[in-house]
Amino acid sequence: QVQLVESGGGSVQAGGSLRLSCAASEYVYRQPCMAWFRQVPGEEREGVAVIDRTGSTDYQESVKGRFTISRDNAKPTLYLQMNSLKPEDTAMYSCAAGWGCMVTGGPYATDFGYWGQGTQVTVSS
Repeated sequence: QVQLVESGGGSVQAGGSLRLSCAASEYVYRQPCMAWFRQVPGEEREGVAVIDRTGSTDYQESVKGRFTISRDNAKPTLYLQMNSLKPEDTAMYSCAAGWGCMVTGGPYATDFGYWGQGTQVTVSS
């Protein structure tokens, strides 16, 4: 049973924009918070942005001011608007749902129990 499905990844030049979407099942969407993570082969998965059910958000320092996480409760869908993309943003991006909201230094993958399959984002210089 697929509960989180990402879309919107692709290839873009540095300075460009992409919008990722994550369609969620009703049950998963009701989790305390949802987040975007990214992973580069050979490296650990890192949290990019998190949003809770009240709409409060938090971001990894390297994406603040460039990325915006949002959610549409009517659909229900999670989004990640990525602007001013840099080559170092290249990674597999995954959405997740769980309970690790607004944790200092987070979000942490261990706090999220539901995961999508991921969508690749490639930024060329």
